[in-house]
Amino acid sequence: MANQKPNPDNRADNVDRLQEKVTNTIENIEESHDAMRFASEEEKRNIEKKNKRRNQSLEAMRDEIKDEARHQQY
Repeated sequence: MANQKPNPDNRADNVDRLQEKVTNTIENIEESHDAMRFASEEEKRNIEKKNKRRNQSLEAMRDEIKDEARHQQY
């Protein structure tokens, strides 16, 4: 085990992977809106809180996509 080397940092597909995560998060938000029609008041509050966190994550992922795209231009 002493001869193990860490994998090199390959950031070539980071933008694609991040964009896929953004798409999945948006889909989750849309699905949660559908679920709210059948949810109790408590469940609605929980969904709203979760969607707030999802929106914050979307913002962070979009910022990271911009950073990665700039990094790949070098």
